Amino acid sequence: MTHSQPLHPLLTEQWQQICMKLTQDFGEAAFKSWISPLELVSVENGCVHFNAPSRFMKDWILAHYSERLCFHWVSVMPSLTRIEIGIKISSKPAIKLTDNQPVSSDLIINNEESDEDREGMSAALDSRFTFENFVVGKPNELAYAAALRVAESETPLFNPLFLYGGVGLGKTHLMHAIAWHIKKIHPNRKVIYLSAEKFMYQFIRALRYKDTVAFKEQFRNVDVLMIDDVQFISGKDTTQEEFFHTFNALVDNNRQVIISADKSPADLEKMEERLKSRLGWGLVADIHPTTYELRLGILQAKADGMEVKIPKDVMEFLAFKITSNIRELEGALNRIVAHATLVGRNITLDTTQEVLRDLLRSNDRRITIEDIQKRVCEFYNVKISDLLSGRRLQNIARPRQVAIYLSKIMTSKSLPEIGRKFGGRDHTTVLHSVRKVQETCEKDREFSNDIDILRRSLEA
Repeated sequence: MTHSQPLHPLLTEQWQQICMKLTQDFGEAAFKSWISPLELVSVENGCVHFNAPSRFMKDWILAHYSERLCFHWVSVMPSLTRIEIGIKISSKPAIKLTDNQPVSSDLIINNEESDEDREGMSAALDSRFTFENFVVGKPNELAYAAALRVAESETPLFNPLFLYGGVGLGKTHLMHAIAWHIKKIHPNRKVIYLSAEKFMYQFIRALRYKDTVAFKEQFRNVDVLMIDDVQFISGKDTTQEEFFHTFNALVDNNRQVIISADKSPADLEKMEERLKSRLGWGLVADIHPTTYELRLGILQAKADGMEVKIPKDVMEFLAFKITSNIRELEGALNRIVAHATLVGRNITLDTTQEVLRDLLRSNDRRITIEDIQKRVCEFYNVKISDLLSGRRLQNIARPRQVAIYLSKIMTSKSLPEIGRKFGGRDHTTVLHSVRKVQETCEKDREFSNDIDILRRSLEA
């Protein structure tokens, strides 16, 4: 974010903290579309002054984001009384994604427009989100391979390419990576990337200013159109109509369309059937929830770029415990590294649990034998059916004994109850397993560490 005059470092730091909170409040796509383009000008006499790129953006921010903006400013500056947003008239030339010069990730990429009332048609790209920085595993390998093929091809292979998956699993990362890759190897191709929310409000603006012809020309004369989070236009009939015709025009002219959403085309609620059908025409690639191996790989890749050494047991603990999404996983790693750097304490399992107490507490619940079985199977890469079977192979017997041991020390179930949960074993077999694990822990330090990691991941 740029400023007309240098700001005090403390003020800049406060604004960065507020931006992080606003991203958590509204999501990354909405933040980049509406909050990020704001220019912080000054703070004086209890008033925070911003400039917005256009009157439309100013009005939209005041109507939809000002309450949380004020709330977070007051949290760091109790003397604040109001926020004012002006309009900045920029004399800078427009910047296009198709230009040959590098594009900074903090710029709004305009499409031959610099009028004060006209926003950039293409959203900013994050320089961290490239194919090189994307960690590939079984849950995302199809989506990654398809995205790379589309980015490398000058003619559509799958049209559209439809990527879908839950929050924080890598959809936006792949969308940005495609745009960066196209710019690198096909710099003359004209690309527009933006969220469905931004598409909708660009269209509303065009209707408001009776400028729909220019709107249609801009979106239907590109080589690649990329729309993130298309589920946002569900239920918006007029926008769906325009998007439907834009989609058809591009596909008919052999132009690439790339879409992302949180659900598959068939599962998008309040979306017109004809549009669902069109969205499923090409390749639909699902990004599945992360596995332990993929989460560990992501942590290792991120840790490689940090100055602080992260112990292996801490990485394994985080990979087991933070399972909701990649964004939360990386955020947890950032927190423990920041704590270690600022406070000067070594990173250990104990300090990790202390620093992430609030995050881990949100996942607190009663531990069941089923939870333990699932976690142990994931750790040792075996099936639950193996634990319940009578097979005595070492690669199955040991995970079974570990799961029985953890069930004994982490639940209130009796030995017979535990035995019934493990394929009807009697209480003497359960007791033998418990003693066997205890004896092995005393002799084998690595095995003992594995048990500790499993226990902590279940307790935290």
